[in-house]
Amino acid sequence: MTKPTQIDPPQLFRSPAFAQGMLAPAGPVLYVGGQNGTDAEGALLKGLRAQTEQALRNVLAVLAEAGTDAEHVVKLTIHLAPGIDPSDAYAATREVWGDHRTAVTVLAVAPARPGALVEIDAIAAVPAG
Repeated sequence: MTKPTQIDPPQLFRSPAFAQGMLAPAGPVLYVGGQNGTDAEGALLKGLRAQTEQALRNVLAVLAEAGTDAEHVVKLTIHLAPGIDPSDAYAATREVWGDHRTAVTVLAVAPARPGALVEIDAIAAVPAG
């Protein structure tokens, strides 16, 4: 199975952080539910950077369990609590996620869990076994 292909039309801005679209090869698809910045005991970490790093590590754990990785993610949706500066979230994303450009949507939404500042979900292709 080949990896997803980044789609960046020449008439659109080419972001170094995300792709305008992703073309996923046919095969199994993994939908990762929203991950908060919680540890293995379910405790919510403090601060946006720590929560974002942990939420991404949680996404990576789900990907690994399904037999895939960040290179096969075709879409991330990052939900940030309204009114917060996303700079720490962006820095944490690069720290944990690396340079894996993918399609990304960032939304400001009220968190369902009290104290949560970020929630991240993903869609990934799963390589054939």
